[in-house]
Amino acid sequence: MSKLTNLEAIMGLIMYGGEAKGKAVEAIREAKNGNVEEAKTLIKDAYNSLNVAHNSQTELLTQEASGNSVELSLLMVHGQDHLMTAIAFIDMAKEVIDVYEKINELS
Repeated sequence: MSKLTNLEAIMGLIMYGGEAKGKAVEAIREAKNGNVEEAKTLIKDAYNSLNVAHNSQTELLTQEASGNSVELSLLMVHGQDHLMTAIAFIDMAKEVIDVYEKINELS
């Protein structure tokens, strides 16, 4: 993994965390419209984005653990918020997709 600057890592949290959440939202919409397989594909895409965001977070954690303090900023807080929201939203989206899949099977 290449070493990122703090700003690059924080922007990775924001961009890819937001993208992961957005993919989860799209997945719910697809499931609601009866496109469960497309919804599952979007969840995989969401996880891919989440992994990139998580790698950015790991970069910052590694730096901190190495004794190089990482400055806490509003951007950092915003990035962490995006990551945590994405994780929660993907978990919820998977459950909602399962519900829509069951509804489709019963219809």
